[in-house]
This record gives sequence, structure tokens and C-alpha cells, in this order.
Amino acid sequence: MKIDGGCHCGAITYEAEVDPEKTSICHCTDCQQLTGTAFRVTVRVPEEDYRITKGEPKVYIKTGTTGAKRAQGFCGECGSHLYATSVGDGPKVYGIRTGTARQRDQLVPRTQYWHRSALHWLPEFEGTRVVDEQ
Repeated sequence: MKIDGGCHCGAITYEAEVDPEKTSICHCTDCQQLTGTAFRVTVRVPEEDYRITKGEPKVYIKTGTTGAKRAQGFCGECGSHLYATSVGDGPKVYGIRTGTARQRDQLVPRTQYWHRSALHWLPEFEGTRVVDEQ
């Protein structure tokens, strides 16, 4: 499925070829804090299928509790989070933030990760596979 999107202010745009079945929710506390809300929804895509078409994201390198580093791409103007990917050599997989895609209504989450960190007041998302960690 071809998607396109960008940040809120329009300074950065992208396009990608994604498999909508790879859309997921992450409830980890880092995602909660970075989004400023209860969870983050992403669709994973290999590097060769993701392309920035306008602008240059700023990148913040986050270190997780395991020591793994993740590059967080965002707009330096409006602050919209665009993606996360691995740091270092090797093939990259981008986790595109689905809220930035024009086709976001078609990117229905199939899996929930770090469910043990899900906030207790959230409803259950029917039809998703639940994984306590990742």
C-alpha cells in the first residue's frame, strides 16, 4: 500500500510503500513519554521503501532500558514525530508514526507491544495480538 504524509506544518513530507498488516501499538513508557499520550501507533517499513520527499528531520537518539539506541526523527519546526529507526550499520526498518500519514484511517493496528505497560483506563483493542513486552 502506498502512503504519503508529513509533519503538521508541512516542512517535511514523505512517501512509503507499506504492508498495513505491520501496523502496531506500543505501550512502553518511552513511547508514552515521547508522544505525550497513552501509546504510539506505527507501521514498520524497510528503508528502501521509505523516502523523505521534502525537508530534513531532526534526529534525537534515545537509549532504551536495554541499552539499545533508536533514532527518533521529528520536525524541528512543529515537533511532529515522524519515525524511529535503529542506529548504526546494517539495514534499517523505519517505524512510521501513522498519525502523520494521510491514509492513517487505513492503518489499523494488528499487534500491541509492551501491553504490560498499558494504562489501566484504556479500552481493549479487539482483534489485536497482545505481547506483554517486545
